[in-house]
Amino acid sequence: MARHLVVGNGKMLVNLDDHCYIRDIYYPFVGQLNHVGGQPCRVGLWAGGVFRWLDDPGWRIRLDYAEDALVSDAVARHDGLGVELLMNDGVHQRECLFLKRVVIRNLSDETKEFRLFFHQDLTIDGTEIGDTAAYYPDNGTVFHYKRSSYFMFNGFSDEGGIRQYSTGIKRFQSAEGTWRDAEDGTLMGNAIAQGSVDSAIGLHATVPAGGEKTVYYWMSAGDSLEEVNRLDRYVRDHHPGKLLGRIAVYWKQWLRRSAPDFGDLPQEVIRLFRRSLLVVRSQTDERGAIVAANDTDILQYNRDHYSYMWPRDGALIADAMSAAGYDSVVAPFFHFCARAMTSEGYLHHKYNPDGTVGSSWHPYQMQGASLLPIQEDETALVLLTLRRTYERNRLIELPQSLYGKLIRKAAAFLCGYMEPELSLPKPSYDLWEERYGIWTYTAASVYGGLAAAAFFAGLFGDDERRERYERTAEAVKSGIMTHLWDEGAGRFARGLVRRNGRWEKDLTLDSSLFALTAFGVLPADDGRVAQTMAAVREGLRVRTEVGGIARYTNDGYFRQSGDVGRVPGNPWIICTLWMAGYEIETARCPDDLEEPKRALEWAVRHALPSGILPEQLHPFDGSPLSVAPLTWSHATFVHCVTQYVRKYAQLSRGTHAPGV
Repeated sequence: MARHLVVGNGKMLVNLDDHCYIRDIYYPFVGQLNHVGGQPCRVGLWAGGVFRWLDDPGWRIRLDYAEDALVSDAVARHDGLGVELLMNDGVHQRECLFLKRVVIRNLSDETKEFRLFFHQDLTIDGTEIGDTAAYYPDNGTVFHYKRSSYFMFNGFSDEGGIRQYSTGIKRFQSAEGTWRDAEDGTLMGNAIAQGSVDSAIGLHATVPAGGEKTVYYWMSAGDSLEEVNRLDRYVRDHHPGKLLGRIAVYWKQWLRRSAPDFGDLPQEVIRLFRRSLLVVRSQTDERGAIVAANDTDILQYNRDHYSYMWPRDGALIADAMSAAGYDSVVAPFFHFCARAMTSEGYLHHKYNPDGTVGSSWHPYQMQGASLLPIQEDETALVLLTLRRTYERNRLIELPQSLYGKLIRKAAAFLCGYMEPELSLPKPSYDLWEERYGIWTYTAASVYGGLAAAAFFAGLFGDDERRERYERTAEAVKSGIMTHLWDEGAGRFARGLVRRNGRWEKDLTLDSSLFALTAFGVLPADDGRVAQTMAAVREGLRVRTEVGGIARYTNDGYFRQSGDVGRVPGNPWIICTLWMAGYEIETARCPDDLEEPKRALEWAVRHALPSGILPEQLHPFDGSPLSVAPLTWSHATFVHCVTQYVRKYAQLSRGTHAPGV
């Protein structure tokens, strides 16, 4: 499962797989709705009477991006056909336009006619029911529509526009789809189909021996036929090649603000840092939703997807982007959270990109008792990230606009949602969304969130509330020290669970214990933190050639091994980089940064060739597991690099290094 190439603009996101097939088209929100749903939109080539789709094993495909741009750079070579294809894909930086350039190189010693076929397999608004695909003679295009979702497809070569087309029925009774019609090199020209439909178009180019020709293909998306027709005319008027060039220029300019002195980091780490910034941007909707992942292959396992905004993921991703200098990208996230917050002052489990509440598996009742089905850290971390963002940019307008409708509401909830006998937050679900209890990670986030609220109350002269938030934060810190430190184990517990009417410590090793220092409860050099992180490093290290750090002991999610001693769980990118971040914070000389540098290089080695980072890795072969890209993985890499370069500069000058 992976999406090897992603391109987008904050309103439209297009994902491609390792065959350069479009697999997801999200519009009008990043992550919502998916108008392809994981089905392959195939690309095929007819040459000299032989036809091959790009998933034919005879193709050798290299996937990458153009340097510092959300524009793909792929090469596909087929020696049997005597051809090489150079492909670039991009989404216009402003308009809902997907553009593709294909340079056909004739590797043979004779002139050849090539026919390039593009297949459109849409499931508009997420369902195949009621779609229409039609040829539109006014501009020689094919378009698909349902209700207010329209998609128009066009292209040209030096021999003109679309030379062949067809529409038809797919995946119904014996009909496979129009892609089968393309395999003899000729499309039948059916002008309209309705129901479960697809379409295909053909573009021709005659290429001399050893020469090359360029073919362009594009898709426009809009809410009416008039709108997609306007966008199609815009592409023809401005030339798709020039528009692709402008897309690349835009993203290069966008990256200019992320140009720190990278110290001694190798070029491959710097390259993935910049690539990660672009990937995070592609997964961020311009209206505020920072989407976890948009790889629909996960549906094969969960019957649900990751195309939601988890407030926790969003907050930590926003923190990383702010630390890298991209405050303008993340400011809408805070307004999204303010709109989504309940009247009681908490945030739900997760949200759809349009702001509606997403699906959940957390019950409202357990063992006959009512409960609040939340992960409390998701509310607290929004406050903590907002404070860090303000401390970096000192732009007071954002927190001021959110003080009444976000900061005070959330802080009041955090203050009230307490277990008085423990001075700890009431039970909620953990960050892994699997268990109900009082968790060290969650308690640390509540401390950080309340400290942030107190900071803002003081900033705005609201002293009474400031004192209340400070008192509660200190009470939570005291509760952590009293109830979550275990003297016998010599480290902090993962949390407390209720058994037989009593609170018992859960001493499972968990990588999330990094939160004790990351969220400000204790300094990184505190002895208790050091002992805890040493135990995490030793106990959660994956003892295979792949390496990395697992989430927690005996993690069953996508489990690949029953040997818990050797493989406590699959290695996760974020967990491995959390440990690197802690090592950066505790570094006292440049030599201490060697281990976290190796962790960054480890992440580079385990990215896909295109620079895409997955959620987790197979512990024995290092292949991606679960979704890819995971926005949180890329953001954690960004944050870790930002930490590293700042600490490296400070240690090189011999100065103290505060946290990023």
